[in-house]
Amino acid sequence: MQRIVQWLGRHELSTLVAMGLMAGGLWAFMAIAGEVKEGETDAIDRALLLAARNPNDLSDPIGPRWVEEMARDVTALGGITVLTLVTLSVVGYLLLERKSRAAIVVIVAVVGGLAVSHALKWQVGRPRPDLVPHGSYVSSASFPSGHAMMSAATYFTLGALLARVHDQRRLKAYFLILAAFLSVAVGISRVYLGVHWPSDVLAGWALGACWAVLCWLIARRLQRTGEMEKIADS
Repeated sequence: MQRIVQWLGRHELSTLVAMGLMAGGLWAFMAIAGEVKEGETDAIDRALLLAARNPNDLSDPIGPRWVEEMARDVTALGGITVLTLVTLSVVGYLLLERKSRAAIVVIVAVVGGLAVSHALKWQVGRPRPDLVPHGSYVSSASFPSGHAMMSAATYFTLGALLARVHDQRRLKAYFLILAAFLSVAVGISRVYLGVHWPSDVLAGWALGACWAVLCWLIARRLQRTGEMEKIADS
């Protein structure tokens, strides 16, 4: 009985923490969006964007050429092509494990996040930075950063999935820290390449993390009701 009480307490606490994180992420996104619409972020956005450029040649990002090339490689980790390949690889694994409903949840999480990102871009319609030449091809609006949001949503969702497979806390922490590192790296690369304002990236991180937590809560609820296969015993 004591173990059952401890188990319930632990999971109720994790649910409350997750809901708090989700609420915090949503609040942060709305706060940033409000500041962007009022133009309150313009000064710091411009200052940070220019800080990543050679003051004598704004077409030249700071650092040697290999740093710029590395930034393009990193930014690809948040692009549609790489995220699609990663998602399909995970879905293939889940299907081979005969966890088809879990695979569907992963697909819905990623595709849903992409839809939300594009809807918000269309709604806000913020122009891309025009202070410096773009170091990567872009075709959509600027706010929020799709790369930042989708890298956070995808990598945190997959990180949480992997964390549930292992019992050791250090492995759980490793997967979540790795997800955070990848998301942060992708976001920084977008500013470095001059294709996003810093506030775009902050909003993308906040909303992406919020979306990942929401998907995790839904997936765990479906597992508890038996509507989705368990990734691992919990």
